[in-house]
Amino acid sequence: MKAKWAFYLTILALLSVITSTPASAQNATISGKVTDNDKPQPGLNVVYKSVNTGHTVKAKTDKNGDFYAIGVPTDVYDVTVVDSSGKTIFTHDKLSVGQNGDDVANILNIDITKGATAKTPAGAAVGSSVASGTQKFAGDAGTAGTASKAGKTSEAPKVTKEEIERIKAQNVKAEGINALIAKYQAAAAAKDWKAAIPPLEGMVAADPSRWEYFQALANAQASSGDYDTAVQNFDKGIQIAQGYASGTTPKDPKYPNSDPAKAKEGMGEMLSNEGNAYIKLNKNDQAVAAFTKAADLSPNPGTAYFNLCATQYNAGNTQGALAACDKAIAADPNKAEAYFIKGSLLIAASTLEKDGKVKPAPGTEQALKKYLDLAPDGSHAADVKQMLAYIGSTIETSIKSGKKK
Repeated sequence: MKAKWAFYLTILALLSVITSTPASAQNATISGKVTDNDKPQPGLNVVYKSVNTGHTVKAKTDKNGDFYAIGVPTDVYDVTVVDSSGKTIFTHDKLSVGQNGDDVANILNIDITKGATAKTPAGAAVGSSVASGTQKFAGDAGTAGTASKAGKTSEAPKVTKEEIERIKAQNVKAEGINALIAKYQAAAAAKDWKAAIPPLEGMVAADPSRWEYFQALANAQASSGDYDTAVQNFDKGIQIAQGYASGTTPKDPKYPNSDPAKAKEGMGEMLSNEGNAYIKLNKNDQAVAAFTKAADLSPNPGTAYFNLCATQYNAGNTQGALAACDKAIAADPNKAEAYFIKGSLLIAASTLEKDGKVKPAPGTEQALKKYLDLAPDGSHAADVKQMLAYIGSTIETSIKSGKKK
């Protein structure tokens, strides 16, 4: 007959909502001034072309000769200055544009006649600085802006009015998103999740192709207790990431999180957190489905399997819980809580012999002792010792230091 053991334990699922900061692309800000013999040169196009990818960033000098652009990928660029006719009047090779923490200024001041000076941050992208680059003039000093004596002036594509307006719009959009990210990060640092939601909603509205924006928004909503809305946004983020993971949506070299491997990992994180939200909504079937999918996608599925183990336990599905606990242990043999749940499930399957002795189910003692071995002072240590005493087991476990307890 089944043994009725006197230790009624409450298993906490230990499903905490993980909050993450949206990963930002490695971008920088460029700025500078174009002059000729110290006289500002308005209306010129300053073109940065990546020597590695061919990606082009264009900025136009204003009435003071100043130019500015944000959201520029960190890289090494050839820089040209192009006049209104589309002719190149100055070039500079292999300029590093780098980043030091948040977006920073990479300053390039160009005098058509005198040359160029630059300032880039520490930790700039690998490449040559202005000092080691090659400056080229389209004409001799004093005649800059005209054809050289040999009559050879390198041509650059004309920058159309539409392209300039498009670049301006992109810069404005990038500025807006950067401002929203700063507000979100400040709120997240203070763990003020309700304050974090509006800037995240703004980020999602500004660029709905970024799955990590939906992930961060859903995490903030879950942390604020709005689990229904969080589930909706997790689903949206998962759908976007799925496109990149499957290759249906092409990888964008300017967007690191469009990498299929990163998108797949992001899906696993979102599914795990979506499962946590379902737990809070008392929707165990949906939580089980989410955790199962998360475990299949995660490169380190131990946590997802443990969440599945705890969820199945709380739902009363003994076999499902045991199977998930075994998978959690296989993925992470040092997860003490998985051994505790497994031991608790197995001790409930103990039987009584005719002489009144308890016959534990196979593996019970091993699971419980392994918990004590990993967590001798853990929150369930006292309960585990009582269960071991109940099945008549001596309590002597070796902990990591090699000492006996």
